[in-house]
Amino acid sequence: MADNKRVVRTDLWINEAFDRRLKDEPGVSLAVFPTRGNAAAAWDLLGAAHVYHVSAAKDELPREWFVSGELLARCPQLLCVSSSGAGYDTVDVAACTAAGVAVVNQAGGNAASVAEHTLAMMLSLSRRMTECDKRMRRETITSREAIMGHELRGQTVGLVGIGHVGTRVAALAKAFGLEVIACDPLLAPDEIQRRGAQPRTLDQLLAEADIVSLHCPRDATTLKMIDARAFARMKKGALFLTTARGGIHDEQALVEALRSGHLAGAGVDVWDREPPPLDHPLLAMENVYATFHTAGVTHECRRDVAAMSADQIALLLQGGRPPRLVNPEVWPAYEQRRARILR
Repeated sequence: MADNKRVVRTDLWINEAFDRRLKDEPGVSLAVFPTRGNAAAAWDLLGAAHVYHVSAAKDELPREWFVSGELLARCPQLLCVSSSGAGYDTVDVAACTAAGVAVVNQAGGNAASVAEHTLAMMLSLSRRMTECDKRMRRETITSREAIMGHELRGQTVGLVGIGHVGTRVAALAKAFGLEVIACDPLLAPDEIQRRGAQPRTLDQLLAEADIVSLHCPRDATTLKMIDARAFARMKKGALFLTTARGGIHDEQALVEALRSGHLAGAGVDVWDREPPPLDHPLLAMENVYATFHTAGVTHECRRDVAAMSADQIALLLQGGRPPRLVNPEVWPAYEQRRARILR
């Protein structure tokens, strides 16, 4: 077994727990490559790496360092790509599988933070808190009833996806007296019930929910899934929330649903382009709670995800099977390559 198992990461910000954990791991070296300004040095490190811990932030990482077929061809010893988050938009998973490279993510590590953020959006929009805050800073409000909102109690929230985050949202929502329904094509109805929601199809959910909240992955099956037709199926006066990924909802269709008055408000944490341009029409709307893809960005979450990432990498380099393997079908080919490369 090789004494020097090489892990590399970018120089983008990461909680110190990642480096600290791997520096304590026997037989593992960690190197940091520059994402800008010295491509030769970066390729020297990447070309010899066994594990590449890649940023999941598609609009922060230069495309040169996305995990593509071209990058894999230049990294013949690469055994594993580790995404820094639950998403893996910067990784071509099919190319990794074809190359015998395992892909891992950190699903679940951000669940508590994202669920809290989702509930904050629900409360703010239902009670018109951000609208009230903005108006108080520019005008004298003479009628409190003019900014009157609604209690969450008694409303129905529909969760599109009930994985790690959705399950936590369901529990928090029930504490506020919400009814919870959910659709998830990956789960049987009894499992959706076990996770705290009543199962529905997507069309049923859109028609029944007072609040629709997205918690599904972004992939070929979900891109633009929430389009003009989907918004039209929602109740008049409903709220739309997303802390999932940009591209799952159609941004222009959301703009039109809000402008027409069909939807009462929206909470948007994820965008087609991040950050969105300052002249984006959603940013001009007082009934939109807009955040900067920060639902999972808390001190606690960043620390926990960094430590989780390093633990999973250490386990893999010790010969174990990582618990959050994105492409499990790669495992036989991965083991053959690992035996050859780390002999």
